[in-house]
Amino acid sequence: MTVTSYSYTSSFNDASFRAGATRARLDTLARFLDGAIRVPGTDIRFGADALLNLVPGVGTLTSKGMSAYLIWQAHRLGVPTSILLRMIGNVGVDFVISAIPVVGWVGDVFYRSNLRNMALLRNHLDRVHPVPRRFQR
Repeated sequence: MTVTSYSYTSSFNDASFRAGATRARLDTLARFLDGAIRVPGTDIRFGADALLNLVPGVGTLTSKGMSAYLIWQAHRLGVPTSILLRMIGNVGVDFVISAIPVVGWVGDVFYRSNLRNMALLRNHLDRVHPVPRRFQR
């Protein structure tokens, strides 16, 4: 039996590739949660976070669970504790706003914690793992 080994060289390291792929996936999640739908005739956008908040209890916990996933992935990418704490603070403020009936629905449209967290993550990753060309938009 013959075993063949294949290898290739890459123009960027594997960590940057994984960080770029994760960044693209998390950016999609943040846009889904905070800005997937545009109100016709306006520049106002909202996403699943605002829609899930309409479902008492379960909806808010579901959307904050997805926000927690974004923070967990940031931790796995090596984001410093100070940035992780800011990200947790953003989700905490969003949670408090969401807990208030009616006001929370409007607040979810205008306080976009996931997009704020992606901006923090993007700034960190731009310094540590520059985006490979194939993932740039």
